[in-house]
Amino acid sequence: MMRFILPFIVFIVLAFFLFRGLSLDPREVPSPLVGKPAPAFSLPQLQVPTKQFSSQDMKGKVWLLNVWASWCVSCVQEHPVLVELARQNIVPIYGLDYKDKSADALTWLSRGGNPYVLTVSDTDGRIGIDYGVYGVPETYVIDKQGVIQYKQIGPVTPQNLQEKILPLVAELEKK
Repeated sequence: MMRFILPFIVFIVLAFFLFRGLSLDPREVPSPLVGKPAPAFSLPQLQVPTKQFSSQDMKGKVWLLNVWASWCVSCVQEHPVLVELARQNIVPIYGLDYKDKSADALTWLSRGGNPYVLTVSDTDGRIGIDYGVYGVPETYVIDKQGVIQYKQIGPVTPQNLQEKILPLVAELEKK
């Protein structure tokens, strides 16, 4: 009888971890950058390549950094949500065009509308690597001190915008 107790206990423990793992949302991958300063960057602007934009320019402001690309299928799903958010003027949205051709990105924005205050070009993907980008789209909520407070992996939806992003932005604006 005793020889069955240890395998049974091991089975119960493994079953618990399997059950727990299956209940998690695979889109909610914890980011090691949340709670840490956003990686600094200075990149050329998409619309005016001779001008640079630096993340340091946003100190003192709560803002969203949306990583996107013209070749991104999920970005098409997310884009109308961002356009509507930009229209409401609740929080500034800055774009990071990831591993894309400038001409394709400009065409994409002219067709679907431009929700971004401005967009920078990360043609080689180095800044995306610094931000730990798994794949586009991804959106970061960055506070007034330049600290990443939230990372949305995958498209921003009306639901996660209302339930997570906008309440966090409102809270951060009060600080």
